[in-house]
Amino acid sequence: MKITDLNRESGIGSNSLLVEAGGYNFIVDAGLHPKLTGAAAMPDFEHIGDRNIDFVIVTHCHLDHIGALPVLLKRHPKARVLMSLPSQMLVERMLHNSCNVMKRQKEEKRIPEYPLFTHEEIEGISGRFEAMKYKQPLVLKKADEELTITLYQAGHVAGAGGFQIEHGGKTVFFTGDVLFDDQRVLNGARFPKARKFDAMVIETTRGETERPEGKTRESEVKRLLKLIGETIRGGGSVLIPVFALGRMQELLTLLNDARKDGRLPKCPVYGAGLGLDIADYFDHIAKRTQLISYTRKVTKELRLKRPPRKLTPGKEPGEPGVFVLSSGMLVERTPSYMVASTLLASTRNTICFVGYCDPDTPGGKLLDTKPGQTFLFDVLDYQCPVLAKVDRFEMSGHADREEILEFALAAEPKSIVLTHGDPGARDWFSQQLEAADHPVRVIDPEPLKAVEV
Repeated sequence: MKITDLNRESGIGSNSLLVEAGGYNFIVDAGLHPKLTGAAAMPDFEHIGDRNIDFVIVTHCHLDHIGALPVLLKRHPKARVLMSLPSQMLVERMLHNSCNVMKRQKEEKRIPEYPLFTHEEIEGISGRFEAMKYKQPLVLKKADEELTITLYQAGHVAGAGGFQIEHGGKTVFFTGDVLFDDQRVLNGARFPKARKFDAMVIETTRGETERPEGKTRESEVKRLLKLIGETIRGGGSVLIPVFALGRMQELLTLLNDARKDGRLPKCPVYGAGLGLDIADYFDHIAKRTQLISYTRKVTKELRLKRPPRKLTPGKEPGEPGVFVLSSGMLVERTPSYMVASTLLASTRNTICFVGYCDPDTPGGKLLDTKPGQTFLFDVLDYQCPVLAKVDRFEMSGHADREEILEFALAAEPKSIVLTHGDPGARDWFSQQLEAADHPVRVIDPEPLKAVEV
């Protein structure tokens, strides 16, 4: 089996792998790079050349994994598209939102090639999305050649899946983005245990992140709620930047539970955008699959408010409360970015990051700014001292590095391919795997260069 990383930037971005297994060619994910724009944000689909793509596997519906899917499918009109049922229910909504964002960016940033696809093209490919059930093998046959795909629940977000490929007497496991811990609205990964694989392809997102001793998801939730309560009682507001898919629904559920049992004082909770729309999708998924536990009841009980339409940097919103808004990395021109500009200059306010923040995003830069130093909201032409409390909580949607390492070593693969991680994260995994008790070939693939496993 040959694997080629089509993400020309490597790292975390336009995630897409070309896999060649005998007479089969398939693609794993087709994402857009969140820090790049235009054609540069896409995987290098030209590298596929004249290969016939038999199928595409979608591991989950974050845009760094599906954002270029319509472009890929337009180039390969006969390829099947396989994903979990929750992903099938979410994927169109995520792509339509991406199209809207690209249309806006075309005007704001003058990107001539945007949008990369249209709403009509999304509707045109929707009939090709095939839902797979977890743990139920799908056997493909071509002449006298067979390939078997088995999808496993991966935690992370609703619909996320890792999968194994059986072909030619060998078994290869792809983790995708994975979280082993149970969340409030979603169970953690249910990967096969005590199973040996010939090779594995693993995510390395948190390879550079060492979880402080004694910090668990439960203890971090408790610390978060305590800080929110202190801020609200002190007359301030709390901003929680979140990813629209998964993290927003998780936080809304936590806040609702805490308000009902008295751990939080009653106060306005603000929400807006794609994440609230996805909350309704979660309700449908919960009814059809019993894989998640989020319902519309949460948003109704919270009596969510919309943030004020007109916000002025440096001027706090009229009524203090808890703002649960995307983007999770405080990307420019998003609701969380705007609200942050109104809260940061007051000591009574708090900004709580609960997920991964790329160092080059405004969220990453804010986390790296010391109290009292000046922070620049570039697109707003506004700067202010960091007077609000800024804190980070270990509630990532990705598994700790030690958990992934333990899972990988237990399977005793001969080869492990590293993906979805910055250079330092991959280096940590390389060092740990090379020091393992049993020999394993560690492969950190260069973009567009095939590796054999």
